[in-house]
Amino acid sequence: MEVFCMSELGNIRIADEVIKTIAAKAASEVEGVYKLAGGVVDEVSKMLGKKRLTNGVKVEVGEKECSIEVYIVVEYGYKIPVVAQAVQEAVLKTVSDLSGLKVVEVNVYVQNVMDREEPILEEDL
Repeated sequence: MEVFCMSELGNIRIADEVIKTIAAKAASEVEGVYKLAGGVVDEVSKMLGKKRLTNGVKVEVGEKECSIEVYIVVEYGYKIPVVAQAVQEAVLKTVSDLSGLKVVEVNVYVQNVMDREEPILEEDL
């Protein structure tokens, strides 16, 4: 479902993918986030050769509010609860500021921990 609102000049529609992109960018910029972790759909996309910035983000969007799930890999050495909370705060602030939606919840799922010194394999991208 996309966000729809009317202004004096006409209609405004914001696609769900836009909210996912904003959330993904906000989460990726948090210190201690190694990368976003994709789920099954993202794995299938990767096998088909499609790389998506929004891997690791799911959204449910209503008319004036949304809820967001973010799947991350934390960089080794960072405190997981601190990184996860920073992701919640960054995603909530950025999505609400840029979209005007009320963010009801941001759930963060830590899928793994990786060391920056480990080589990045293609399947890790």
